[in-house]
Parts: sequence; structure tokens; C-alpha cells
Amino acid sequence: MKKVHNFSAGPCILPSSVIEGSADAIREFDGMGLSLIEISHRSKNFERVMDEARQLVKDILNLEDRYEVLFLQGGATLGFYMVPLNILKEGGKAAYANTGVWASGAIKEAKLVGNIDVITDSSASNHNHIPEMPSVDGYDYFHYTSNNTIFGTQYQYTPKVNVPLVCDMSSDIFSKEFNANDFSLIYAGAQKNMGPAGATLYIIDKEMLGKTGRKLPTYLDLASHISKDSMANTPPVFSVYASMLMLRWIKENGGLKGMEIHNRAKQELFYAELDRNSMFHGHSVPESRSWMNPTFRLNNEEHAAAFDAMWKEAGISGIAGHRSVGGYRASMYNALPLESVQVLVDVMKEFERKNG
Repeated sequence: MKKVHNFSAGPCILPSSVIEGSADAIREFDGMGLSLIEISHRSKNFERVMDEARQLVKDILNLEDRYEVLFLQGGATLGFYMVPLNILKEGGKAAYANTGVWASGAIKEAKLVGNIDVITDSSASNHNHIPEMPSVDGYDYFHYTSNNTIFGTQYQYTPKVNVPLVCDMSSDIFSKEFNANDFSLIYAGAQKNMGPAGATLYIIDKEMLGKTGRKLPTYLDLASHISKDSMANTPPVFSVYASMLMLRWIKENGGLKGMEIHNRAKQELFYAELDRNSMFHGHSVPESRSWMNPTFRLNNEEHAAAFDAMWKEAGISGIAGHRSVGGYRASMYNALPLESVQVLVDVMKEFERKNG
């Protein structure tokens, strides 16, 4: 079977051990004679899975005791609404950064809840950079999207603000070292860098909750999920289990430090070739480039058919760019091996040799 190099923007590539472990659990889980996807989520067997998944998040991120970890449903898209619903005070105001499609989606949903100021915005340049941070005071919180999958930009630092810090980390969580204790709330869809679609991770400073002055629907109340240990309703059992296996893999491979070493090597290899190669140019400015989702285009679109044929022949999958940017997007999540990036780089070199 020909090796496929999976650069899909999501759902993400997973390590073979996670796929095999998940498949085994679907056949039979924990010696029960039943599949993982047909056991009760209230069974002690699955409760152990949920407990381990939550604890692994705490261990990998070295979270302080004030944080709770939840695995819920609805994706980060539901989080766009749930976050302000839970922490934006009645009559209060929140600050947001607009750095791409998902950031603008978060802004749109938050405006349904309360007063929102967009204090920094890269839309005028088609989101090709991370805009400068102004001072942030007097808000209930500041929200940003750490990595922008569509435009290929990423914050290379944690913003320093004088208000609670909130982040959608759907596409770069667990990819490199950072201090999670600087944040009041982090949320992330699993399917970009942590596991299969279906689960959404929430990391919450408990001190942020219960202060909005509004009565919340039970499912949209993060405190209600905390009180039930992330089991207030039937959780996405398979996605939580596979994410648990992925978190084990991250921890076994050096945690955040190990992931950063691995991911730094991949992005340095790719961007060095992109900058050298006379046939391509990148969408994002160098200082804002995403490690997870490099975006690039041909200098001459008439060569597209030839380049497409070459990367497909090499077994590369999933590098077509989003329609908002066009061109190509080579997503390089945690589980993508350096070997796959080398294959893409070799194709780019050979393409230049033949067509340059």
C-alpha cells in the first residue's frame, strides 16, 4: 500500500498507535466483551477514560489547582457563544482580535451576548499577519485565536494584557511550549491537533464563573459541566477515548517540549524551501507564519496542473488551499512526521528543476 502523506487541515492526522488503539477499543473494550461505542458512559470503565483524559491535560500543561478540564460537544463554534455567555458580565464589555475566519466567527457570536470591541484587526490585508497588540484595560476579558488555519498565521507569543485572557487554541494546542496558567479560559476543538472530531476541550479558571449576572441554560453553563465531572450528558465517547490516547502519545514523546522540537524542525524545513524556491511565495508575512498551517501559492498559476500532478504522484494528500486564500495549505499537526514534510519539499525542488 502506497504511503499517504496527510497534510489535511482537519480532521487531523493521528499517530498509528492512536488509530490502532482506537480500532481495538471499537472491537472490544477493556475486556468487557463489548465495543467502546456501545458501553454505558456511566460505567466505571468509561469514567476511568474521562478521568485519565482530563488528568493528562492537567499534567501536560502543568495546570494549577484553580483550573478545571472539560470534554464537551459542539466544537469551538459552540464555544464562540458559550464563552461570552459564561464570562461576559451583563452590561460589561469584552475585547476581541480579528485575525481570520474563525476569529470573526467568534466575534459574531459574542455580539449576540453583549458588548464587544474589536481592538485589533488584520482583515484589510486579507489576514496575512498578526496585527500589533494595543493596550487592553477595562474589559471583562480579551479573546484571540492563537492559530489561523485558513490564512496560515499564528501568534508567536502570548499577549500581555491587564484583563483575563481567553483563547481559541483549536489548531495549535499541545504543539509547543507555553504557560497555560497565563489564561483564564482556553477552548479547542479536538479535530485539529488532539484527536478525531466530536470533542471540544475547555480549560477554565473556576474563579471566572458565576459572575455574569445572567441565568444560563444547563447545557451552556460551564459550571454545570464541572459539577458533573464533564458527564452532565452523554459525552462523545469515541472522541474522548481517542483524544486520551493522543494525549498519552504527547506525554510519552516529551510533552510540550517534545512537540515543539518536532514541530520546529518541520516548519523550518518547509519554510526554508518556500523562501528559496523561485516557483512559490507564501501568503503570510514571515514573522506571523503558522507552524501548523503554512499557506503558499505558485508564482505562475499556469503551472498548477503540473504541480498538482507531481504532489499527487508522490502520495501527498490534503494540501489544496482554502477558497479564501487559494493556492496550497500544508497542515503540519503534531502527528505528521518530518518524513512527510521532506517529501513535499522534494516535490517542490523537483518542480522548480523541471519548470523554473
